[in-house]
Amino acid sequence: MKRKRLYGKIFAVIVLCSIASLTSAQDLSKQSHDSTIVFGTIQAPQGQTVINTMKNSWGVNLLVSTGGFGMGTFYRHEYSDDFAGFIDFSICEASDDNEKNYIDPYTGQTYTPGEVNRFLVLPVFVGIEQRLFADDILDNFRPYVTAAAGPTMIYVFPYNQEYFSALGNGQAKYTAGGYIGFGAYFGSERTNVLGMNIRYYYIPYPGGLQSLSYVPSKTQFGGFFISLSFGTAW
Repeated sequence: MKRKRLYGKIFAVIVLCSIASLTSAQDLSKQSHDSTIVFGTIQAPQGQTVINTMKNSWGVNLLVSTGGFGMGTFYRHEYSDDFAGFIDFSICEASDDNEKNYIDPYTGQTYTPGEVNRFLVLPVFVGIEQRLFADDILDNFRPYVTAAAGPTMIYVFPYNQEYFSALGNGQAKYTAGGYIGFGAYFGSERTNVLGMNIRYYYIPYPGGLQSLSYVPSKTQFGGFFISLSFGTAW
């Protein structure tokens, strides 16, 4: 009987040790699996390498000002995470601040008394862009300041003719100008470019161009613009 009790105790100890060893093995397996998960999350910043390789972007600008509407295109290259250079081209309307538009009650058409010429402004600007607060603001909102300058063509065509017919009877005038602006890009996905910029254009024409018959010639073809940018990056 004593031997049976002894054998029973030994068997019980062996069973308990086996259970303890299995439990320890399961805990170690869970820990190793958990460490793999943690390690995987630590490796996530590898995606940033892909983002940083997208140095070039191209797209279109939609422009709105008190003088009219416009549209343009741009090419941009990042030299660093905070600094970029670009070239842009646009076509914008430019009206005189003294213009007064009326609607003909019989035809429903809009007309401007005393207007002599219409203007289209076509600048080609080269500029720089400096990002602001890169270390303080989340990457999905990237504010920046920008400045650009370059040659500008002002296309002058008569008002008293049908719009598209008058384009063939216009004259090109040349000057230089530039702008300064403040804006931001939105979204953390940098393969798509989405941004807004508020700019002040300075485009003088010292000799003046006649816009209205009853006021002095127009010498400034700039002003404040809101630009919306859409594009793609690679």
